[in-house]
Amino acid sequence: MKKVLSILFICSMALTAIAQDVTFKASAPAQVVVGSPFQLTYSVNQRAKDLRAPEFTDFDYVAGPYTSTSQSTSFVNGKRTSSFQQTFTYTLIANKEGAFTIPPATIKVDGEQYSSNGVRITVLPPDQPTNTSANGAGATNQGATRSNSSANNVASENIFMRTLVSKTKVHEQEALLLSYKLYFAGVEVTQMTNNVRLPEFKGFLKQELEMAEIQTELEHYNGRNYQTAVLYRTLLFPQRSGDIVIDPAQFEAQLRVQNRAQVRSIFDDFFGSYTAVNKPLTAPGVTIHVESLPAGKPVGFSGGVGQFSMSSNISSTELQANDAVTLTLTIQGAGNMKLLKTPAVDWPEGFEVYDPKVSNNFRNSTSGVSGTKTIEYLAIPRAGGTYTIPAVQFSYYDTQTDTYKTLTTPEYTLNIARSASEDANAAVVNNYVQKEDIQQLGSDIRYIYAGELSASSRYDMQNATFVFGSWQFWLCYIVPALVAAVLFIIFRKKIKENADSTRVRYKKANKVAQRRLKQAEQLLKADNKTAFYEEIERASWTYLSDRLSIPTAQLNKENIAQILANKGVSDALIQEVLYVLSTAEFARYAPTSDHAMQDIYSDTTKIINQLENCKL
Repeated sequence: MKKVLSILFICSMALTAIAQDVTFKASAPAQVVVGSPFQLTYSVNQRAKDLRAPEFTDFDYVAGPYTSTSQSTSFVNGKRTSSFQQTFTYTLIANKEGAFTIPPATIKVDGEQYSSNGVRITVLPPDQPTNTSANGAGATNQGATRSNSSANNVASENIFMRTLVSKTKVHEQEALLLSYKLYFAGVEVTQMTNNVRLPEFKGFLKQELEMAEIQTELEHYNGRNYQTAVLYRTLLFPQRSGDIVIDPAQFEAQLRVQNRAQVRSIFDDFFGSYTAVNKPLTAPGVTIHVESLPAGKPVGFSGGVGQFSMSSNISSTELQANDAVTLTLTIQGAGNMKLLKTPAVDWPEGFEVYDPKVSNNFRNSTSGVSGTKTIEYLAIPRAGGTYTIPAVQFSYYDTQTDTYKTLTTPEYTLNIARSASEDANAAVVNNYVQKEDIQQLGSDIRYIYAGELSASSRYDMQNATFVFGSWQFWLCYIVPALVAAVLFIIFRKKIKENADSTRVRYKKANKVAQRRLKQAEQLLKADNKTAFYEEIERASWTYLSDRLSIPTAQLNKENIAQILANKGVSDALIQEVLYVLSTAEFARYAPTSDHAMQDIYSDTTKIINQLENCKL
C-alpha cells in the first residue's frame, strides 16, 4: 500500500511539473568592470537538458556551466503547491569596455526547444590608479582600523553626493529634472539616516517624483568605478526669469567601519569588530539660468509650456430647445500640465451655460508631467434656431521649436428645434456625459416652516416625528460630545506614545526585522549571495539596536552579549546570536553553498522569534 501511495505521489508531482508553463530566462549584472569576473545565469522552471549557450565573443570564458537544482512542495489547507528550478551558471570576464548583448540561449524540455532572453551588459573601464586615490584609500583603510574610527577618516573621494539637473538653461515654466545621487567606493554604506535637509527651491514650482526602493548600480566617474544610488528626484518649473540659485542639500549616511583595536579573542581577530558611524554629506548647489518667454505672445496665451495637441467633439448638433449639449475638449501632451488654464468657449446668446467639468489624468516621470486634460462644457439652448459655436483656441510655447503655437478646434453649427414645452422652469438634460438630470426648478423649492416652535411643537419630515426639547433632541448633542471625548483620550494616548521614539522603535523592532527577512528570502531564492548576507546582517543589527534601545553605532558583539546576559537571556541563546552575527559577516567574504544560506536564514529567523519571547 505504501509503495502504491509513493508511486501516485511521484506521478502527481510529474503531472504538475508538466502542466506548468516553461520559463527559461537569462540574467547577469547590468554593469561590470573590465577584468572583473561576473556570472551569467540561465534558469528554467522544469527539468531540462541540452543547454546550448551562445558564443561569448565579447567576453572571456572562465568556467561553467555549473548546474544546481532546487525543489519544494508544500501543503496548505489540503492544497499542494510545488516549485522547481534548474540553474546553469557561467563565469565570464569582460575584456573590453562598451555596451554588449549576449544572444539568447536554447534548451530542451520534454523534447521541445525553448529560447531565453538576450542580456545587455555595459562594461566599464577599470579604475585609473592615481597617487591621490591611492593615498586617499590608504589613509581611509588606516583610519578605519583605529580604535577611534570616525566618519572623518573616510576620504571625500570614497563617498560623496552629486547634484544632477537635466538642464541648466531653460525657459519660464519649462520642466527640468533635479536628482541627488550618492557615489561610494571602498566603504560600506549600511543605510541613509533621516537627517536630510533639502533646499526650499525658491523661484520654482516643485513636483516630487515617487521613489521606489533604492537600488544601486555601477558607474564609472572621474576614472573610478562607484556604486551609485539616486536618493531624491523632483521636477522643477521655474516661475521667473533670471539666474536662480538652488542651495546645497544635506544628507547623512551610516557607514560600517572596521575597528581592530579592541580584539579580545581569536574569533574577534578573525571576523573583525565593526563600528557604525554617521557621515554627513553635502550635495552642491547649482545655478539655473531661466530665460523669459520671447515677445509676440498670441492672444489667449495663458502660460502653457511644452508640447501639446488638442481635439474636440460635441454630443449633438441636432436637438430641441431646453435639451443640453456637451462640448468636450481634450488637451494631451507633456509640459506644465497642472498649470494649464481652461480655454474659454464663446457660447451664442440665449444659451444657459454651466461651469465646465475638468478631469485630469497626469503622470509624473523623469521626462516631466504628461497626460490628458479633459474639459466638458455643458450648455442649454432656451430657444429654437440655428447657432454657431466659434472655434476654441489654445496657445502654448513649444520648447522643441522655441516658437508659439496655437491649436484650434472646428466650428460647430447647431440646429435647435423649437420645443413644445419651451419653459425655463422645465429644463431637462438628455445628453450630459454622466446622464445626470437637472431637476425642475419648481420642485427644488422647499418652503420654510413659519409656525411657532415650542417644546411640544412637532415638525413632520417625511412622516417622521421629531419633538423639540425631547430626549431624542438632547441625545443628538450628548452622543457626539461623548464620542469626541473618547476620541480625544485615545488620540492623546497615541500621541504620547509616539513621542517616545525609543519606545516606538522597540515596539516596531520585530516588524522591521520581518520585513528585512522577507527581502532576504527573495534574495535567497534569486541566489544573490552578497546582497542576501548584507540583508541578514542589517536585519540582525537593526533588530538588536531597536530591541535593546542602543544606537547601532554603539553596538558590538561584546556589549550585545553583556546586555543580553544582564537582561536574563540564557547563555545558549546569546551564543546563537553571536554565531549568527559572525557567520553572516564571514560568509560575505567566503564562498558558501545554497544549504549554508538556507541555514543562516533559518537561524536568524529562529533567534529573532526567541528574543521576541524574552523580556528585554
